[in-house]
Amino acid sequence: MHLDAIEVVTLFVDDIDEAKLFYQKVFAPEIVYQDDVSAVLKFSGAMVNLLQATEAPELVAPSAVAAPGSGARVLLTIKVDNVDAVCAELRHLGVTLLNGPIDRPWGRRTAAFADPSGHVWEVAQELR
Repeated sequence: MHLDAIEVVTLFVDDIDEAKLFYQKVFAPEIVYQDDVSAVLKFSGAMVNLLQATEAPELVAPSAVAAPGSGARVLLTIKVDNVDAVCAELRHLGVTLLNGPIDRPWGRRTAAFADPSGHVWEVAQELR
């Protein structure tokens, strides 16, 4: 199991339109995907997903995403070849999954878990 290739960092933002404008102005990244609540921006070597904070519970549940300034504010994504196999290894190591594996509408199969401090990590497999 190699969990050393961070693919996406998801930032939970309070205002998606304001965040998109800021990132486009400051970094001018390519937009890989966007909808009403998110924008995935391509940076060299990784992507940043700006996600409206109200949408975060679907990704990190049952971990709490609290009011602005508290709770989970970031989701770190590691690209893997086989989410189910990695989840089996994580369970073997005593890691409790927060959710998944689940197929997502944006073309990834994902599962999430948290470190002891509550930082949420996601493993993601690209669906063909």
